[in-house]
Amino acid sequence: MTRPRAAWTPPPRDGVSASRVAVVAGPWATVAQFLAQRLRPGIDWPARLAAGEVLDVHGRALPPDAPSVPGSVLWYWRHLPPEPRVPFEIELLHHDEHLVVVDKPHFLAAIPGGRYLQETALVRLRRLLGRPDLVPLHRLDRETAGVLMFSAEPATRDAYHALLRERRVHKIYEAVAPWRDDLALPLTASHRLQDPPGATHLPVQVVAGEANAQTQVELISRLGRVPRDGCADPGPLAHYRLTPVTGRRHQLRAQLNALGLPIVGDRIYPRLWPHPPEDAVPDYTQPLQLLAREVAFTDPVSGQPRCFASARRLQFARP
Repeated sequence: MTRPRAAWTPPPRDGVSASRVAVVAGPWATVAQFLAQRLRPGIDWPARLAAGEVLDVHGRALPPDAPSVPGSVLWYWRHLPPEPRVPFEIELLHHDEHLVVVDKPHFLAAIPGGRYLQETALVRLRRLLGRPDLVPLHRLDRETAGVLMFSAEPATRDAYHALLRERRVHKIYEAVAPWRDDLALPLTASHRLQDPPGATHLPVQVVAGEANAQTQVELISRLGRVPRDGCADPGPLAHYRLTPVTGRRHQLRAQLNALGLPIVGDRIYPRLWPHPPEDAVPDYTQPLQLLAREVAFTDPVSGQPRCFASARRLQFARP
């Protein structure tokens, strides 16, 4: 089924983009009833509608008794409980009219999603730079730190996206993971990765078949045993350089785990840890030991070579 095309997109509010939903047929007579069934439970949708927070495809605020029309498009703004501020700052590496590049800290989500809305790199940057058109050119997991790029100009956005689609961006990552004496390095890891059906938030599966993920793995240094308060001893560790050839979801985390080298601090591989309760005090003491160290490419607008590097250091890696 093709999604209805939106004729108008509302501007962000306080750095947060509006969300879009298409109305489907069902046992609801009004927009409020549809939204109550379709979206997060416990929201007072009649009050939201009365406050002008639900718009039609043309940007008109809908009244509380607006009828539900299958096929129509609605815009709304998500509300979440107050989010504790992630106590780490974004470092601005580059800013021009077309491209913004930052050094993202661990624990800060790249874009709004799930329980994170305000405390995201995108919303922080929109507020900091006053650039509502900023959109990420690629993704980093919330747990991963390092270089993250944003498009600042819609007219040149596809030119930067083409770099990534055509694999013309050279990326280097670093990770701290167990050391294996029996693993000959450097090596090229090749696996077939597959998302669980209908569950893109769950761990990626390594399955049989033609490889669709490839990463070069090199040793930077052996670290020996690193004491970690309150954690099981993972044995001897090592500092690795990872150069992905492809770019799939959780590729580095899933491939290193498949090699018997689960990244230190990973709460998904090899075992999925439960989410802490929403009212739990955040724990920032055990970041995932994965860093997007560097990106390099030829700028499609200026034609100049670009290279951006993170100044961050993994917690257990030697300087």
